[in-house]
Amino acid sequence: MDWLYALLLGYALGSVPFGLLLSLAAGQGDIRNIGSGNIGATNVLRTGKKGLAAATLLLDLGKGWATVFLAWHLFPHDGLATSPIAAAALGAVLGHCFPLWLKFKGGKGVATNAGVAFGIAWPIGLVYTGVWLAVLAIFRISSVAGMSAVFASMIAAGFLGFVEFVPVLGVIALLVTWLHRANISRLVKGEEPRVGSKK
Repeated sequence: MDWLYALLLGYALGSVPFGLLLSLAAGQGDIRNIGSGNIGATNVLRTGKKGLAAATLLLDLGKGWATVFLAWHLFPHDGLATSPIAAAALGAVLGHCFPLWLKFKGGKGVATNAGVAFGIAWPIGLVYTGVWLAVLAIFRISSVAGMSAVFASMIAAGFLGFVEFVPVLGVIALLVTWLHRANISRLVKGEEPRVGSKK
């Protein structure tokens, strides 16, 4: 049952809505009422508060990393794709995307999955971050950068010898892509806003 406990641990930590909590604490109101209605850093940036968005990004990343870090130390790692570590990683992203406290309407998991990648192995995290920043710098479209990074981390895990984590990172990549389906539709129409836009 270790995998179930790890999944629940990941969900509990991942479901802490830092973007919403920070926005409320800073007097910006409910972040779900502006822009995309998302609780992630990209939407927080639409308040015009770059520091608040950066804090949201780091905390969302941090909860993904903390979940996997704790799982490494609390549960045995058997080297299988169904290990408690993989379950904790999935739980963290599911918690962020579908938090019970917000009626299962959360973020899209990009920053939290970055933390998960660092928690599994720092080289995977570096690949994730490198692809994310490079694509963002080139296209200035957050959704494209995020979707590119999640698939990059899955591929990196395979090449860097962490094959047992490829399935869970693949599932997360598909989930993140599905959550970006509206963004993909706007991309096809040429209507996807760039970073810094208040739309």
